[in-house]
Amino acid sequence: MKIGKYSIEKPIIQGGMGVGISWDRLAGAVSKEGGLGVVSAVGTGYYENKKFSKKNVKDKPFSEQNFYSKEALFEIIQNTRKVCGDKPIGVNILYAINDYGRVVQDSCEAGADIIITGAGIPTNMPEFTKEYPDVALVPIVSSARALKLICKKWKRYDKLPDAVIVEGPLSGGHQGFKYEDCFKEESQLENIVPEVIEEAKKWDNIPVIAAGGIWDKNDIDKFLAMGCAGVQMATRFIGTYECDADPELKKVLLEAKEDDIKLLKSPVGLPARGVRTQLQKSIEEGTAPKVSCISNCVAPCNRGEEAKAVGYCIADRLGAAYQGDTQTGLFFTGSNGYKIEKIISVKELMDKLTSGE
Repeated sequence: MKIGKYSIEKPIIQGGMGVGISWDRLAGAVSKEGGLGVVSAVGTGYYENKKFSKKNVKDKPFSEQNFYSKEALFEIIQNTRKVCGDKPIGVNILYAINDYGRVVQDSCEAGADIIITGAGIPTNMPEFTKEYPDVALVPIVSSARALKLICKKWKRYDKLPDAVIVEGPLSGGHQGFKYEDCFKEESQLENIVPEVIEEAKKWDNIPVIAAGGIWDKNDIDKFLAMGCAGVQMATRFIGTYECDADPELKKVLLEAKEDDIKLLKSPVGLPARGVRTQLQKSIEEGTAPKVSCISNCVAPCNRGEEAKAVGYCIADRLGAAYQGDTQTGLFFTGSNGYKIEKIISVKELMDKLTSGE
């Protein structure tokens, strides 16, 4: 799989998962095994027990400068390199975050080879990478229309996406669809992939990568046969030893049943898929932790106003999950998260995904 100037030996991208689910250990191991390891830029202020967060309030990184810590991101990428050497490394940066442009530039400066952006339509993404022409840019879309809009807007930068990820509504975390559209047949990944491939052909044959609900080699082969250059998978990598998540977070998925995985309301304004745990019950009972905007993580939340409306702060609750707090943590997962039955190594997982055994 070719993305910009970078060749990925195996057509598998490990999806970026924050806070702290895919950092140096996981991303480094995936790249080492021939896939594309992806570091999540979300919540880097929590890295190494908030070592790089210069100011904490109520034991949480204060403001976007600390929640998206530049120093921590540099450390994470340097440590990822120690694992995978000179193999390509990706960084996932949500478009909805505060300080998006600064975090993109930080990632380039830190040595990212590929930047992936979803949670919005990144119409100005190339604005922040002008000084780093070798960094490949990969937007995430949920429709051919979104890809067309991005390509038209990027023309002013004399740039096209180096690849595009098309994500269906079975993925973990935030969806690119309204709640009711997530269940419609026309929104399912196998139905939107052909439309995105046709649009990509009009723009110098941009490589298309399928994502959302992909689980095994059969799924991978299915989308490669449809004309995709590769796939992105996130949830399944949580079930690995190298995954940076706390053991308690992994345990939540190991114990989850299919009926526990739901589309949840989010302060970002999009439905988000995760495991229904004690947090959701406490929100309904009015006993959830009080919402106060400390990290100012995402623009759509409007400094905590949307968080108060849905009953939780996404930065705080993802941070709690990263720290293994099963009572107040928010645990995102794709629709197949309940299929994780045991923890295995990244090498074993990559072997399963490529050999089918």
